[in-house]
Amino acid sequence: MRIIGGLAAGRLLKVPDGIGVRPTPDKVKLAVFNSLGAFLDGARVLDLFAGSGALGLECLSRGAREMVSVELSEKHARFFRQNLHSSGLPAGLVTLRVQDVFTAFPQLAEAGRSFDLIIADPPYGEKNVGRRSTSLAQKLLDDVVLPGLLATGGLFVVGHTKRDTLEIPSVWSERKEMRHGDTVMRFLHRPS
Repeated sequence: MRIIGGLAAGRLLKVPDGIGVRPTPDKVKLAVFNSLGAFLDGARVLDLFAGSGALGLECLSRGAREMVSVELSEKHARFFRQNLHSSGLPAGLVTLRVQDVFTAFPQLAEAGRSFDLIIADPPYGEKNVGRRSTSLAQKLLDDVVLPGLLATGGLFVVGHTKRDTLEIPSVWSERKEMRHGDTVMRFLHRPS
């Protein structure tokens, strides 16, 4: 696993061992960040389910001016900190919150925060054949606070497994869907 573009391109990222860890594959990252292009220049980023930092550090490497990363696991947060340090990227641009993302949303809203890009590739849920999804990706879409954290003209990029059929609430409008292997990445915005 590595940073694939920008200032820290080629820097290796360490990830914790275990079956509970599923870093976003490099091919998926490449497709997502090629689609984002110059959108990241000067962007304020909210990185959810940050893990070891693969998506967030890619944003920073490609020109994000500020990043708030949220990760529940202290173990994963340690890897995030190590990867940020070894990347050579400016640590002063990053705030790492070790907490549940759904607890962070109202706190960020209360602080008046808004972000140009919200990016999340949460752990996958179970298959949802014939029933509404209960995955973390669906919970993100259903959260009533999250849309208010997205700045006007901003994007919400959320990943999920192809076996998870999401329902997109009317507060979101889909711009693009990308499929790579078992991963689906959806690019959403708030309709005007």
